[in-house]
This record gives sequence, C-alpha cells and structure tokens, in this order.
Amino acid sequence: MIHGLPALRRATLQHAAPRALTLRTLPPVRCQHQWQPLRPPNPAELPKPKPRKIKPPFTRRRWVRRLFWTSAILGTGYVLDKQFNASALARSFRTFRTGLLVGLDYKINFRAHPLLGGTIEDLHARNAERVFDLLRHNGGLYLKIGQAIAMQSAILPPQFQKMFAKMFDDAPQNAWADVERVVREDFGKSVEEVFGVSFTPVPGRGLMEKTARASASVAQVHWARLADGREVAIKVQKREIANQVGWDLWTFKVVAKAYTWWFDIPVYTLVPYITERLMLETDFENEADNAEEMRELVAGESRLGWRVYIPKVHRELSSKRVMTAEWIEGVRLWDKEGITNSWHGGWQGSPGAGGAKLPPLRKGDTKVDSRIPDDAPRNDLFKPDRLSWKGRDGSGGLGLSLKVTMNTIVDLFSAQMFLWGIVHCDPHPGNIFIRRLPSGKPEVVLIDHGLYIRMNPTFRHQYALFWKSLLSFDNETIKDVVSSWGINNPDIFASATLMRPYEGGDNTTLNELKRGAKGKDQQERAFEMQVKARDGIKQILGDEKKWPQELIFIGRNLRIVQGNNQFLGSPVNRIKITGTWASRALAENKDLRVDQRWRNWVSHLTFRAVMVLSDVVFYWSKFKQALGIGRGMEDEIEERMKVMAKDFGVELNHGVFEG
Repeated sequence: MIHGLPALRRATLQHAAPRALTLRTLPPVRCQHQWQPLRPPNPAELPKPKPRKIKPPFTRRRWVRRLFWTSAILGTGYVLDKQFNASALARSFRTFRTGLLVGLDYKINFRAHPLLGGTIEDLHARNAERVFDLLRHNGGLYLKIGQAIAMQSAILPPQFQKMFAKMFDDAPQNAWADVERVVREDFGKSVEEVFGVSFTPVPGRGLMEKTARASASVAQVHWARLADGREVAIKVQKREIANQVGWDLWTFKVVAKAYTWWFDIPVYTLVPYITERLMLETDFENEADNAEEMRELVAGESRLGWRVYIPKVHRELSSKRVMTAEWIEGVRLWDKEGITNSWHGGWQGSPGAGGAKLPPLRKGDTKVDSRIPDDAPRNDLFKPDRLSWKGRDGSGGLGLSLKVTMNTIVDLFSAQMFLWGIVHCDPHPGNIFIRRLPSGKPEVVLIDHGLYIRMNPTFRHQYALFWKSLLSFDNETIKDVVSSWGINNPDIFASATLMRPYEGGDNTTLNELKRGAKGKDQQERAFEMQVKARDGIKQILGDEKKWPQELIFIGRNLRIVQGNNQFLGSPVNRIKITGTWASRALAENKDLRVDQRWRNWVSHLTFRAVMVLSDVVFYWSKFKQALGIGRGMEDEIEERMKVMAKDFGVELNHGVFEG
C-alpha cells in the first residue's frame, strides 16, 4: 500500500513512522475515576442567588442634602479659619486661584496675536486688575509686596504701573480691642498697666489716644504721654499679622516656584532672601536693634551727626509686636509747602528739633483731629497741635531750602551704602520727617527701621567701585565687577543702577532689538520687544548663585530716593552726590593697605575734579527749568529712560509716587 501512495504522502508517513512506534511503547494511562456522561447540575446543589443592587433614582432631596452638608463643612471651615487663623487659608486659596488664572492667561495669550482676541495691552490690563484686587483684598503683607512691586514698576507694562501706583494709600486701622489684646499677649498686662496711662485725665498718670495717628499694612501708631512727661509713639502690630505671615510667605514661595518653572524666569532663588527680610520686618525687636545701631552710626559721623536724627527707642516698653519710641513733631517730606513756606516761629526751631524738649500739654488741648478715618474707633484726643509756627492763618512753613534738605537725604543713604554697609530700604516720603533747627538749617528724621539689608565688606567695596566706574565710564572695571556678580549684560544693569541710560557701553543689546524689529507689524514688534525684555531680565540675573541678593533692596532704595528728588523738583545732582560718596568710601576704607588708600585718595581728588562736568549738566538743566523750558534733571533723566525703555518694549508712564 505504501508503494502505491504518491511520493509526498509516502515521505510523510516514513518520517512519522518512528514517532508512532515510539508512542506505542508508552504504558497505557489509567483513569482514576469511572467515566460518566455529562449531566446538567442539580438546582438544589447551587448557591442561593444574591439580591440585585438597584441604583436609587435621582431625587432632588438627596442632592439638596448633599449640598447642605458640603456647604456646612465649608462654612464651618471658613468661620474657623476667619476666627482663629486670621483667614490665612482663604487668603492662600485666593492667591492660588488668581495665580492660576494669570498664569494660564499669559501661557495661552502671550503672543503677537492672542488666541482669545484683543491685544497684548488688553492681556496686561486684565491681569494687572486681577493682581491688584488680590493684593488689596488680602491686605497685610500683601500690601507690602504690592509696594515693593510699585517701586520696581518701571520694568512692568504700563497697565501694571497704573494699578500699583495706588499701593501707597494708608491701610485701615484695627479696632482698639485688637490693640489691647496684642499688648496683653506680649506683656501679660493691660495697656494702662504697661505704659502707666489712662484715657481720661488722671493725676499722676499719663495719657494715651485710642485712635491711631497712622496706620500701615503691618502696624498702627498711637500717641501717648507717659507719666514722666515723655511723649512717645507706640507702634502696635496688627493682631492678624502673626497668624497670616507664615501662610502668606509660604504661598508667595509656592507661586514664585511655579512661575519660575512655568515661564523659565529664574526668580525663585531670590524669594527666600525676600521672604526673610519681610519676616524680619514683622519683628519689632529687630527694628529696635536697627534703629539703635543707625542712631550710633549717625551720631559718630561728623558729616551727618547734626543734620540727621534717629528717634530713641524705649526698650523697656517694647516687645516683638510693640515698639515704643520718642514722638516726632515734624513735616513729612511729601509736604513741599510745609517745608518751604515762610517761618513764623521766631528764633527757636520747630518742636523737638535739635533735641529740644516738646512744649508741655496745655489745659484744654483736646481737639479732635479731622483726619481720623470714618471707620476708626472714636474717643477724645489729647495730643496738642503745636502749629503756632505756621502763623495765624496756617499758611506758614519751616522756611527751609529743598536743596539743602534733599542733599542731606542723599548724603545719608549714600553713607549707609558705601561707608557702613547697613541700608534702610524703605525711605519713602512717609518715613522721613523734616524739622527746623534753631540755626535755620533742616534736620532730617528717619523712622521705620524694619526693612534693612547688610552688605558684607567685599560686596560693599565692589559696589562703591562699580558706582565710581559708572561716572568715569571705566567700562573694563564695570564689566569685571558685574561679571563677578554673574551678570551677563553690563549696559542694562548700569542703566538700571543709574536710573538713566548708561552711555559708556557698546549698546549691543539695544542695537539687536532695533534690528530685529524691522519689517514687522505693530503687534509683532510689541510682542518681540517684550520677549526681549524678558530675556534681558535673565541676562541681568545671569548666574543666580553669584548674583548678590542685596541688590534687590538696594535698587529699591535708589529708586525711592530718586523719586523723592524728582518729587521735590530735582533740587540736587543726586547721581554726583552718590558717586562722590562711593569714591570717598574707597579712599577711607580702613581694610585696605596704606599705599592702596593713598592711591584711592589721589583717584578721589581726580574724580572730584571730573565731577565738575556733571555739575555743568545739572546747572544747565536748572537754568532751563527756571526759564520754564525744562522740568529738572530727574525729569529729564526719566524722559531719557522712557525712550530707552520703549526700545525694550516697556513703557514708563508715571513717576514713582504718582497716585
């Protein structure tokens, strides 16, 4: 049979034959169980069926009950957060929500032609309003952050500038009950026991006002006369700040971290330093230490001692949230008429000037101050006005020169930067009082010493050298100094420091911007300029590990001092005065060898001679101002900065204290 099969089948059988033979040799498999045919299961042996789960139908009552419990839980959390945590959680949630909205809006629409329509200006406007509403609604440290932004608003779009110009408004004062609780928590005694005062005239006791004379974002100030006759300013921290500060700064860190990653701008490395400074500002023992140290430094500097005054702190009546210092009678720097109008006070100086004692309280001095806000707690006031030096019609002033006054202010802050390395970083007009000495000269009184930075000697020496090099157009030294700080664009940083366009560099960045803007429509040019401006910030920051973090607050100080000078009509050549102190500090640096100091003295004398040219520019500006065809040196600098900034896609639309 095999021979009769086709060849293919025969070959297959031949190959398969050995396997078949092998299988036949295996022993047979025996079944352990007898085979049975398949039969259906017995129903009695099956498990009982499980009841079917039926989803209840939708009912309005069920969802109303869920909504009720959810609302109750959230409402209880809100009340507890408000009553026991000063709304810290709600403030943080509000911040995250606003930060997310702003971030998404910029991520989607920051382009030449925004996806949601409108222009880049519309994008900036709606987000500026969101951020401003957040800062105003949260208050507290958020107002401090807003003020810091306002001081640096030159780098922001004009829509943000207009919003943050309002950040200098006074904050509402807290109720008197909150003041009493803070004092009792810190001292373990009542206000009357701690300060020895009463609120109605009582023999042998002092007097205190319940209504604050000033109220800011963190604290408010009350006037009091102690039993021994000393008049004091009692600065009491607002009670909610202690609960809010930790949450607020943590939220600030989280948002900054997210934005650093999201927009690739290396700003988070600066945040810990900023938050540390803000935290110290809420510690009044730290403020008292700063005030006492600055008082000693000023008194030991013969060029400033008789021109500047730092109020004395009463440490026995101070704590972490309460600071008591001597009361200052003076004119705020923002009152130009009060400083310059004619003097009617006779041969003596203004009250308290030059260390003179304040006049005693006269019987019947209980006039209510009309400047008290409507929401302030009401009570009789006892502080006398002491405005007789203004004359009968109240139109008089201190009769002082704005030039001499502003010269002292620039001298003071230049000495802080270049001689001592301890810098007051909040010198806005509300923190500077002016008094008239019996000699007819101005006396500058500096208050609010909470926000300070300290420069190490190496950085202070470098910063003085940098300033001197700016005014002598020593580009090589400028490049060496800023490179050691990790800054990759000396020209931009030099302009930002001077608060005017630096004309000694090669302007490489500016020229690249102008070339790149050719042949594009207005929207595309505006977008490209703003992208370049963002890249410029990265160039300024450069190496984040080398960048001196003190420059953040030093820049704030310079900007505010420039704003003060500009507000008073540019009476002094601020840049020359600052540069002269920088050169003098290099010559007087006791850490250098004698031969180095002698070389620096020779260089300083040469520098002073060169600065005569700066005076020519300054007096030419004053001459034009007198003829009515110019507005002063600081205003002209501002105009030139506007032109340069516009090339970078940034518009500068207002002065530093406008609004």
